[in-house]
Amino acid sequence: MSKKLPTRQEDYSAWYNELVKRAGLAENSAVRGCMVIKPYGYAIWEKMQRQLDDMFKRTGHENAYFPLFVPKSLFEAEEKNAEGFAKECAVVTHYRLQTDPDRPGKLRVDPNAKLEEELIVRPTSEAIIWSTYKNWIQSYRDLPLLINQWANVVRWEMRTRLFLRTAEFLWQEGHTAHATATEAVAETRQMLDVYAEFAEEHMAVPVVKGVKTPNERFAGAEDTYCIEAMMQDGKALQAGTSHFLGQNFAKAFDVQFANKEGGLEHVWGTSWGVSTRLMGALVMAHSDDEGLVLPPKLAPIQVVIIPIYKTGELDALLERIRPIQQGLVQRGISVKIDSRDTERPGFKFAEWEMKGVPVRLAIGARDLDAGTVEAARRDTKEKLQLPLAEVVDSVDKLLNDIQLNIYTKARAYRDSHTTRVETYDEFKAVLDGPGGFVVAHYDGTSETEELIKEQTKATVRCIPLNEPDEDGICIVTGRPSTRRAWFARAY
Repeated sequence: MSKKLPTRQEDYSAWYNELVKRAGLAENSAVRGCMVIKPYGYAIWEKMQRQLDDMFKRTGHENAYFPLFVPKSLFEAEEKNAEGFAKECAVVTHYRLQTDPDRPGKLRVDPNAKLEEELIVRPTSEAIIWSTYKNWIQSYRDLPLLINQWANVVRWEMRTRLFLRTAEFLWQEGHTAHATATEAVAETRQMLDVYAEFAEEHMAVPVVKGVKTPNERFAGAEDTYCIEAMMQDGKALQAGTSHFLGQNFAKAFDVQFANKEGGLEHVWGTSWGVSTRLMGALVMAHSDDEGLVLPPKLAPIQVVIIPIYKTGELDALLERIRPIQQGLVQRGISVKIDSRDTERPGFKFAEWEMKGVPVRLAIGARDLDAGTVEAARRDTKEKLQLPLAEVVDSVDKLLNDIQLNIYTKARAYRDSHTTRVETYDEFKAVLDGPGGFVVAHYDGTSETEELIKEQTKATVRCIPLNEPDEDGICIVTGRPSTRRAWFARAY
């Protein structure tokens, strides 16, 4: 393998960027600010996508697809949404190129091919979807309408970072319509719970569920709910959002339905989404200075088998190994035998460690003769001798243990980096020291929130849903407060 990764302690940002590239997840592309997701990285995203899609369908949602382009007039229809995304929009103004007469072999925009109406490359799809829903919804019998789409979106970021912030990224976005506000809020909360369950049970990332402040709310929403995760550098990452849209988009696009009494009402809406940013969370929450640490439920390869052999022995050894591979596959475990004869075992060990494969089995003829198999856990680096006769059951149990241990470790880090403070000095000391979540009273005003952000670079990540009211005083202004907020510096 090439030289070691930068350590997390030395340079967390360089560690992350190098790890994403060396583990074969993604790389920068020829398009500034856009990334190429490589096969190994895309395989992880596919496992995420498959699991989430199953969870969406179990809650009654269907997949559809809507255009990449949004006419400017539609985009402007909901003013808060348009204003919120205006600075990130890519805009199509022409539809054809022509040969440049002043520069042979070069092309320029054909000035005669200007679009009648400019098209926005979707930064989010509320506008195009709600303009379509106007045709789909006529009666209360058409509700609820529960639609999800898997798509790409474009937000023209100037400072980009693989998976965390790129000009184009992949995501899913749910868009639903309901007869009542109560149903829409219930949908919003249900999908937040789906995201939290996925993050904790599959990504092994503990999250805090909460509601955003008006300053941090999605443009065009009445309320934004979120899940917030803690990374190993003490910064928070917003891992998913679910928005109660009220009737804002329904009114902007005149989406009405005939109720049971025969009257006309505007529908109530939601939208919710997670993106390839989850890939960044997966890397930063668990990985170490030797490479990726992947939870088994999302690892493309859960077990790698490395034959240990002398010259001329490989084919015979592989024949003895294949029944082990087949037994694991029959149990639903993904397995790869690394039988390359161009690399030594030590190189292979380091390569698969870098890629985060949860379990490594090193198998030689002598081990098989003795009725044992050597296993190595990626999460703890522990080596184990497994009885050959029980290897499938043992590996299955090991994968479950690893999944739980990775979550437990991340939860312990999050808990040890969550600090309740009573004063602004304590608040700043925590942020400049260990970092993490800082739980504090503030007066709930936008002015105080902006002041804290300006002075400390920390934002209100959420007002948690599962914490009780608590009387206190704002750490900045001394005014009364009834709830604590969770603050952090964030990605």
